[in-house]
Amino acid sequence: MSGHSKWSTIKRDKALNDAKRSQVFTKISRLISQAAKKGGKDPNMNPSLRLAIEKAKDARMPKDNIERAIERGAGGGDSSTLEEVTYEGYGPEGIAIMVKALTDNKNRTVAEIRNIFTRFGGSLGESGCASYVFGQDPENPIFEIPLTKEMAGRIMDLVEALDNHDDISEVYANFVVEDFGGINA
Repeated sequence: MSGHSKWSTIKRDKALNDAKRSQVFTKISRLISQAAKKGGKDPNMNPSLRLAIEKAKDARMPKDNIERAIERGAGGGDSSTLEEVTYEGYGPEGIAIMVKALTDNKNRTVAEIRNIFTRFGGSLGESGCASYVFGQDPENPIFEIPLTKEMAGRIMDLVEALDNHDDISEVYANFVVEDFGGINA
């Protein structure tokens, strides 16, 4: 025998895929619970719950998990309550970053988010320090900072690390990547 088998390769790939799916399911489950808590457990009367369920179905989340998340949000099931919190800070190059999270423990989450910001050359700020940049719609910031592809790479590393955190549901930043030729990328 050559010392390897097809099963060992499949097992390794399956473990990686299962870890990614688990992380996605955790985030979606929290979104469903939060939506059910805010607007009730009927998807016909709760548009945010309907969208969260559609997102779960797109990710091929099992129906049992979806129903369990709805019950947890509506008051049944788990006794842990999820809170929606917003953190603001600045990344490299002075880029404003807004992070929305669903957490059952604010102290743990803020410590972990502060650690991620620090590791990638940013700093977590006080509440309101960056919200003026985003206005009412965080997806379309009022002020955008043009960056080269090299500078944007460092910021994208920070945004990706934040987005990979289990508690974080959304990450917004106020930069646009430009070439020196004036073309947006």
